[in-house]
Amino acid sequence: MAQFRYTITRKHVFVDNVPVLMYYVESMPFAFDVLEDEQKNDKWILAEAAMNQDYTLEDIFKYSDYLIAEECHPVLFELDLINPEVMPDEHVS
Repeated sequence: MAQFRYTITRKHVFVDNVPVLMYYVESMPFAFDVLEDEQKNDKWILAEAAMNQDYTLEDIFKYSDYLIAEECHPVLFELDLINPEVMPDEHVS
């Protein structure tokens, strides 16, 4: 049986009206990086975030809970990733 390989993507979005860099596993958000003040005011980052889905912290907790229950959270479980270089630099503690 072939093992599934997962793709990680990232894009700028708003979480509780604050721009962040969101990380996705197979289009499901699982973590985000808080941006520096200069990045939060960058017109290109704000434009990208405006084009993408908005989230709340509660949304992110729900997605993370689901991924943990399915043992598919890429920060917490070892997954076969197609592009591991896209993962966040720092792991969640």
